[in-house]
Amino acid sequence: MTFDLVQEEPELHTLKKVFHRKALRGIALKEGKVLLLSNLRGDYKFPGGGLESFETDEEALKREVKEETGYEVKAVGRFFGRALERKKDAFQEDTVFEMESLYYFCEVEEEKGAQHLDDYERALGFRPHWVTPEEAMEKNLLVPQEESAHNLWVKRETAVLKHLFLYLKGVEL
Repeated sequence: MTFDLVQEEPELHTLKKVFHRKALRGIALKEGKVLLLSNLRGDYKFPGGGLESFETDEEALKREVKEETGYEVKAVGRFFGRALERKKDAFQEDTVFEMESLYYFCEVEEEKGAQHLDDYERALGFRPHWVTPEEAMEKNLLVPQEESAHNLWVKRETAVLKHLFLYLKGVEL
């Protein structure tokens, strides 16, 4: 089972350019819980981030999960799904910002090392936690609308958590 989510702002067809960014996101499972990042605003997101021009998808996933969580990825498993977000670019005029997030199952080492966060991740207080998908969805749904506008991933990650919850329960979508 895989999913393909598309979240798109209206009226993007009037914009002339597209800036595409590809990100890899890890789904590590242990005893019914998933490794997620919490932050000071109270929501959860999957660890992962942007693909650098010199990296393969697997290399980017391993690097991002280690940087954000401190856990080393032992193995990258099967592809779980894709989320595509399209919105008006905040920095470039007449441009659509298109974020394509690819989600892969992965296995991480037992021991956690140090996080190596970017400045914005540090400012948001990213911390790794093992939580159930249900707990994470509940927390994300409690985030006020004005707060989730700052954490643009909340809607995307909540939708992916729903797919993961159903997958773990054996429900076909």
